[in-house]
Amino acid sequence: MATARRKTRDDRVPDHPDIHTISLQQVLEALVDPVRRQIVNELYAAPQDLACGTIDLPVSKSTATHHFHVLREAGLIRQYYVGTSRMNALRREEFDEAFPGLLQALVDGHRRP
Repeated sequence: MATARRKTRDDRVPDHPDIHTISLQQVLEALVDPVRRQIVNELYAAPQDLACGTIDLPVSKSTATHHFHVLREAGLIRQYYVGTSRMNALRREEFDEAFPGLLQALVDGHRRP
């Protein structure tokens, strides 16, 4: 009989790509969607990391999960758990090193009418 392996904290943290393996094309494809741009803008403006459910999005929970996944795979966000909440952090420093000025341009463009 096989024994069940206990889940550790690391089992719950999704994989995050090395920022230097991400292409500009992948980033731009992730940012073309207005819901994903909204997520990035809210994380940029937030004084702390945000749980997925605290960002008011005009889509279903399963669709929101997809958008967070795309942003994580494009290297824009880092996700981790605090209790049962999946937290989201913008990888601002790493991203600015790999793509200087891109996040700032995105946020500035979002503020325009």
